[in-house]
Amino acid sequence: MPREHEIIGLPRYLREIQDEIEGYARGFGLDFFPVVFEVLTHEEMNEVAAYGGFPNRYPHWRFGMEYEQLSKSYRYGLSKIYEMVINNNPAYAYLLEGNSLVDQKLVMAHVFAHVDFFKNNYWFSKTNRRMIDEMANHGSRIRRTMERWGVERVEEFLDTCLSIDNLIDPHSPFIERHRPVRKENDEVEAPAEEIPRLRSKDYMQPYINPDEFLERQRKRIEDEKKREKRFPPQPERDVLQFLLENAPLERWEREILEIIRQEAYYFAPQAMTKIQNEGWASFWHSRIMTEKALGAAEVIDYADHAAGVLATDGKSLNPYKLGVELFRDIEDRWNRGRFGKDWEDCEDMDAKRRWDRRLGLGRRKVFQVRALYNDVTFIDEFMTLDFCKDQKLFSFSWSNRNERWEIETREFEDVKQKLLFALTNMKNPFLYVEDANFGNRGELLLRHHHEGIDLRLDHARETIKSLFTIWKRPIVLHTIVEGKPTQLRFDGSEQTATPLKP
Repeated sequence: MPREHEIIGLPRYLREIQDEIEGYARGFGLDFFPVVFEVLTHEEMNEVAAYGGFPNRYPHWRFGMEYEQLSKSYRYGLSKIYEMVINNNPAYAYLLEGNSLVDQKLVMAHVFAHVDFFKNNYWFSKTNRRMIDEMANHGSRIRRTMERWGVERVEEFLDTCLSIDNLIDPHSPFIERHRPVRKENDEVEAPAEEIPRLRSKDYMQPYINPDEFLERQRKRIEDEKKREKRFPPQPERDVLQFLLENAPLERWEREILEIIRQEAYYFAPQAMTKIQNEGWASFWHSRIMTEKALGAAEVIDYADHAAGVLATDGKSLNPYKLGVELFRDIEDRWNRGRFGKDWEDCEDMDAKRRWDRRLGLGRRKVFQVRALYNDVTFIDEFMTLDFCKDQKLFSFSWSNRNERWEIETREFEDVKQKLLFALTNMKNPFLYVEDANFGNRGELLLRHHHEGIDLRLDHARETIKSLFTIWKRPIVLHTIVEGKPTQLRFDGSEQTATPLKP
């Protein structure tokens, strides 16, 4: 009898390869959901890729645009999709028709490692494991909405929601919050608070607690009460959730915004673990292929294709290369005992070169790292000075003087910090809802927390336009432009930018 995760129509020779590679993967300790493989032509692969890996999505023009881009890129030999895999239970993966047997083996090994990562990495633990069904359901709901309210109107609102789908808090699924419920007509006059005083003898009161001090204390209490009355009481990072709960949306608009938010949270862990996830898959496909699966006649083809995956051009970061080299470095260091206080305190460079305590802890350590880290914590903890030197890492920037990209620095701390800033918050600026009644006019105030990621003004202006469409009142954004505090505002017709007092 066919197994539960087999798919009808998969050729027998591929099912045999799947069994073989799956056995090797489990033998190395990988633990994954059942995997359903399907073979697609390059056109079908491009179609599925345009939908983000899902065969059924809601109708939208951007999927057609992405399909055209992928098709032209394939036609002109600029790129080729070898595999796709969906975080689901069971997981779904696609193989490209016409790939050589070596490629199919490599892809299957890569896929099994990805699914192991999906299943066991903490940052994927809150994702919907039935998302392939949920995506189809989303598509059906939006199609029904289009039939009722019109394609153009619904698609225009979809455009608005998709333009702000990164305004979420990727840590939100792991935080338990008790949101205050706003009730009308339930205000009770609170008893007057006593102004705090410093302890003193009665005759010392005028000196220890002078009128000026008491006035400052009274003003501080009043300011705190004003802040407590502000809505939201604390800045909200999940802007989409705030809009869902408080924006004056029609029922169908709220439903669409909720769909976009759900999908944004599903895809968020993939953006947060791109380097680690691809590094993990490359680490294990390399191990499975070179130690188990390759025949003697397949070595050259494998080496050629694997080198293409890990190649770097000096102008961009290859997540496959950085991730796999970090995992290899971690395994080697923990096998040799090159960690801990003794290692860090050793100043004898010759002793460090010969350091090998033969602990054999590398395998256990890489599985632990796979389970707990995302890209930011992965880079922050395991990218060392020695690793940076060995990999010849550097940062680069555009030179206006020479009109070309040039090396900016090879200093370890600078390179590491620039990489961490680029990965923080999925490469998005930090925006928070600060006041939903700014100026007592019902305007929505957002604040950009400047933590190393600058706002592009053109993006910021389009963002507050989209927010206006949903909030239906003026949007205000406080940010920093060219080092100066600035207020951007859109009232539905006019964009303004005014300086703020520091």
